[in-house]
Amino acid sequence: MSQNDPTDSALAAIASILDKPDSPQRGPEQAAVEDTPVSPEGRAADGYHKVGPGPMAAIRFKWTVRRADHSEYYVDETIGDNSVPMISGPMSGDAAIKFVDDRESDARRQFDALRNEMAGRGTNADLVRNKGEV
Repeated sequence: MSQNDPTDSALAAIASILDKPDSPQRGPEQAAVEDTPVSPEGRAADGYHKVGPGPMAAIRFKWTVRRADHSEYYVDETIGDNSVPMISGPMSGDAAIKFVDDRESDARRQFDALRNEMAGRGTNADLVRNKGEV
């Protein structure tokens, strides 16, 4: 990217928004992980779900396990509230729960990496700006 790339400014602005602890945009991200209640004996797969990280519900991933005939389970993966699900399966109940947990974990890891990268670019942009003002 060139030094005058407008993407750098946009990423720096987004990073500054995400890094503010008092920012209202942080609320949905922190409240985004929802787990189905778990009993000590084990987890019921049907209805098990998780919601991925992110500041906006419209672009947040959601994974939901549903049971079909013959004890087969499927995972519906959606983005936002009104998307057509991408369906994975059939699989066992335990495999469906593991699939959801793995996908949510991967999404969280990628989101954190992107947020950290954006925060680093924001810091670098501030340093460049400050050097120019001296």
